[in-house]
Amino acid sequence: MDRTAVVLLAAALVAVFALLVAAAACLLARLDGASFPAALTRGAMAFAAVLTLATALGGALGQFLR
Repeated sequence: MDRTAVVLLAAALVAVFALLVAAAACLLARLDGASFPAALTRGAMAFAAVLTLATALGGALGQFLR
């Protein structure tokens, strides 16, 4: 399999996982009684946190996988 295809597949999986985490964070915030804008803010923060963590992990592992 081409290396580009693997990278694109990994990026797509990370994006889907980040969306699932964001949706779960929004749902839990709404169930906790937060307003809709506050729940969206919590979901956006969770989405950004997952993408930041994946980027940092990819950068750290990228040094070893060359």
